[in-house]
Amino acid sequence: MGCLLFQQMVSVKAVPMGRELEVWLFADRIGTLALAEGRLSFSYESGWISRPDAVALSASLPLQAEPFDDRSARPFFAGLLPEGQMRRLIAQRFQVSGQNDFALLEQIGGECAGAVTFIAPGQSLPLPTRNDDVRWLSDNEVVAILDELPHRPMLAGRDGLRLSLAGAQDKLPVVFDGARIGLPRNGTPSSHILKPAVLAVEDSVINEGYCMALAYAIGLKPAKSKVHRVLDRSFLLVERYDRLIDAQGDRQRVHQEDFCQALGVVPELKYQNEGGPDLAQCFDLVRRATRPNAPQILRLFDYVIFNSLIGNHDAHAKNFSLLYSGKAPVLAPCYDVLSTAVYPTLTPKMAMKIGSTYNFSEVQARHWERFAESAGFSKAQAKRRVLEIATALPAAARTLEQAKDSSFAGNAIVQRIRGLIEQRCAMTIQRLTYQPDPSNLALG
Repeated sequence: MGCLLFQQMVSVKAVPMGRELEVWLFADRIGTLALAEGRLSFSYESGWISRPDAVALSASLPLQAEPFDDRSARPFFAGLLPEGQMRRLIAQRFQVSGQNDFALLEQIGGECAGAVTFIAPGQSLPLPTRNDDVRWLSDNEVVAILDELPHRPMLAGRDGLRLSLAGAQDKLPVVFDGARIGLPRNGTPSSHILKPAVLAVEDSVINEGYCMALAYAIGLKPAKSKVHRVLDRSFLLVERYDRLIDAQGDRQRVHQEDFCQALGVVPELKYQNEGGPDLAQCFDLVRRATRPNAPQILRLFDYVIFNSLIGNHDAHAKNFSLLYSGKAPVLAPCYDVLSTAVYPTLTPKMAMKIGSTYNFSEVQARHWERFAESAGFSKAQAKRRVLEIATALPAAARTLEQAKDSSFAGNAIVQRIRGLIEQRCAMTIQRLTYQPDPSNLALG
């Protein structure tokens, strides 16, 4: 009897103590994220599933009563967090493991991409009656934050701030009213993303600002952005497409997820050569998830062509997103667009293959045709669209560079980008329109 009681006591002590976070979407508690023995699990609330207006948190987490295990849950939840050195520094500040997604979301998962918020059990969701809980910053304070971000990503640990954005580069969710920049506190949605200069990348702010403006100039409708200057410091302010102003004038969140999250791929596998999504999978996702899908597929096709011709080799699956803004998801505006190919120290390899090659210099007509086939386009349709963009892009790039009211005129990095675009477009047009000389074929 004593031995049996001892065995029962041992078994009770061996039960792992789990931790939980409430998962809220907009103003509704929709589920629970749990951590037990280092493994995540997610389950929807039964009351949420039974609602006629219930929506899934992710395309990879469909509405169901059964819980999702770590393998299914982690891609979406880890995909909300910063990556690389930013993640390591945040983890150090809170004295948690850099691999502990749960602990990081517990600390900074208040204002995330989309409309998801994480709350400790028993706490109430911060719902400001107006979007007025903003800590407005002086110019000197903005500059001080720019200096602080490399050492304190997302300003982690500051009172009232729980901010998180995915990616490996410094950025910060802020509120911008057209004149002032402020920090959103206690549940207030941000309006913009502040992107400071990347120290290891020459003139990254002008590079991205120029490429985003160029995307707009040729009709791609990217996220709205502008190069902003405070005192002697430049940075990019990107208007959040996952925030909108309602009829009462209040800012509201709009749900979104990137392609890795939607496809159930963890962020550390975002590149195709690491096992991440390829372009065929991306187009298949848009075809399945969006309605009507034809306009969305065409937009994604344009994004791929544009990224290729400007030399954006970092266009991996986390740099494309679905936006849940109406009855059905749509392709989000393009973002994180800059020319990496102008930097000799950065990889010449594209994040996803065109046809069978990662190297743009190797892309021939057959590679565009193979890509078109995998994306569901006819060869003729794909060729026509590639030629249209390759023909229009150089003139648009030159016009934008020469605009007197822009910050791009006379900039060395802009001149290099424009030169690269002209070279790539000329090469693409030549390869897609090349007709072999019949007399040479006859001689052969």
